[in-house]
Amino acid sequence: MVMARNEFIGEEFLLQSPQALELYHNFARDMPIIDYHCHLPSEQIAQDARWQNITQIWLYGDHYKWRAMRSNGLDEHYCTGRASDWEKFEKFAATIPYLLRNPLYHWTHLEMKRYFGISDMLLCPATARSIWDRCNERIRGEDFSARSLIEQSNVDLICTTDDPTDSLEQHRAITADLAIMSEQARTMALIRKPR
Repeated sequence: MVMARNEFIGEEFLLQSPQALELYHNFARDMPIIDYHCHLPSEQIAQDARWQNITQIWLYGDHYKWRAMRSNGLDEHYCTGRASDWEKFEKFAATIPYLLRNPLYHWTHLEMKRYFGISDMLLCPATARSIWDRCNERIRGEDFSARSLIEQSNVDLICTTDDPTDSLEQHRAITADLAIMSEQARTMALIRKPR
């Protein structure tokens, strides 16, 4: 597969040998995901959450992104504080160029491609507004909710990162609700907590 001229992440991203290409395309690509460390709160899964903007899904609960922003010298106001969602996203976009060679740099652009269809630009201050607008347009789509993203990603098992004292009420709600979800989601094992 040939990568588009201005595309950062294509189908062969990080696949640098014939063996890697064969293993990925012939075996791994269509395998279900077993997510042992999901950052999507169980409450959002239970409620089939929808978001108003990219900051809500990307930055509200991602301590990896907060740590990167803090390491870049940003005030807590822009990580978990009272800054507007746009301001938080703008500051995250300003952090991204400093993360080259950090997995977060690649994860960010991989998510932009997979979930938002954006592969023609890299996130940075100059592209922040355009990416913000494009992501937010996609978020308004009918197929962009917590459960639809799980289904689209071919997830078989999710281990949530709940508080150890959590009552598991949300997990019970998800289990009770599995009957109305698609066949793939019904075959998902109970959404479990790590031990």
